[in-house]
Amino acid sequence: MSAKHNHATPKAIFFDLDGTILDWQTGMEDTWLASIEQHNDGSYEPLKMQKLVRERREWFWNDPERAKTGRMDLTEACRVIVGHAFEDAGLTAVDIAHRIGEHYRAQRRELIAPYPGAMETIAAFHERGVRLALLTNGEAENQRGSVEKLRLESYFDCIVIEGELGFGKPDKRVFRIALEATGSTPETAWMVGDNLDADIAPAVELGLHAVWVDEAGDGLPADAPTRPDRIIRLISELL
Repeated sequence: MSAKHNHATPKAIFFDLDGTILDWQTGMEDTWLASIEQHNDGSYEPLKMQKLVRERREWFWNDPERAKTGRMDLTEACRVIVGHAFEDAGLTAVDIAHRIGEHYRAQRRELIAPYPGAMETIAAFHERGVRLALLTNGEAENQRGSVEKLRLESYFDCIVIEGELGFGKPDKRVFRIALEATGSTPETAWMVGDNLDADIAPAVELGLHAVWVDEAGDGLPADAPTRPDRIIRLISELL
């Protein structure tokens, strides 16, 4: 971790959404397994198919270009992932693979919820007069739906959604939009997010106080291309 620490309340805080405010990991495997079991025609063993889907998820999302395209249509991304898992199992029932992906996405939209203390933390900073910006990548309908579900508009001075804007993080224009909207400078603003490449690296390069959310507690990878100013597991630690 760098020597720069700034625990005083800043003028502005920029938050990522998924994996920072919203818990998108808890229940993921259970939801995949339930979707796989729901549409099982007897041609595969659910636990083995779940493993293949997990492997294909990693394959899909670890590629930056696939990830960029996939997050703009998460339902289609899930169809593709399960389709490849079926191919890996020697199965050709594409319609079943697609139904599994669609079922999973529908269930996940309903089950995703904030991390413990996340909404209370945002409300507390808002009450203190801290200017807040939400910077989130992904398709417009899905991300705007999450914003509306959590009623985040009442807390944030600026909400930047990749699918609405036409570009997203790590493009530094996203951060400059937030700086202007909150009337802050890099020296008076924090960026809080879980993605080292999309959230932390550009924040560090611009001179913001960068707070990495390491929810799993795995620690900073040895080959991490950038180093945050602070590491937390939940945003409630910021209070």
